[in-house]
Amino acid sequence: MTSFNFDILNITEHRPWPMPSSPWVMTQTWNDLLFAHWPVAADVLRETIPRGFELDEFEGQAWVGIVPFYMTNVSPRGLPNLPWMSEFAELNVRTYVRVGGDPGVYFFSLDAANPVAVGVARTMFNLPYFSANMRVNERDGWIDYESRRSSAPAEFVARYRAIDDARPPVKGTLEHFLTERYCLFTVDSSFHACRVDIHHPPWPLQPAEAQITVNTMADAAGIHLPATAPVLHFSKRQDMVGWMIHRI
Repeated sequence: MTSFNFDILNITEHRPWPMPSSPWVMTQTWNDLLFAHWPVAADVLRETIPRGFELDEFEGQAWVGIVPFYMTNVSPRGLPNLPWMSEFAELNVRTYVRVGGDPGVYFFSLDAANPVAVGVARTMFNLPYFSANMRVNERDGWIDYESRRSSAPAEFVARYRAIDDARPPVKGTLEHFLTERYCLFTVDSSFHACRVDIHHPPWPLQPAEAQITVNTMADAAGIHLPATAPVLHFSKRQDMVGWMIHRI
């Protein structure tokens, strides 16, 4: 496992707002990540997000993302990586919202191959994590990815790869809108809005191609994806730190 790159803490010029003054609490490294995005009608998505959350749109269009990747360096601040806790696959289903004027991510689901991590994330961060049977392999430059949720019919089977060089997204573009997000929003058990701030360098995005053979992840959230080719981006690696959840 490649060690965490703490130099990212000094790369801040790209951020839309300063990093929180409180100490960050965890590290993660996201590996072999695919952003697969589909346009979805805004009226449909507004019915699926909490009241008080404003659906964020790009030039009048709302988007849903399916994002598979493999995590390493998952660790609380000051603690070493643990073999049974610090590496596992994850797959999330997301859209984009604004709360208090700030843009962020709203997760419909997050599937992970580590039941302990699922329990911790559900308890500490009020996020809709689910345990899943997952397999990730790299073969001939392709990432073979399979995920099947343990508790419901939510599956994703695909292979994907980068097809060009990496570059950071340009502000004002769709790529920037879909990827450069520095907080996530959720609600607690009392349906009060909550926020988790994160930090990472600008995304090193590569154009990608994918062969998606099974994808019922959005259907499990009650969202029907259009029968159109998704917008695809790949990132080989992204290091991040995150802060503790707090009420807004």
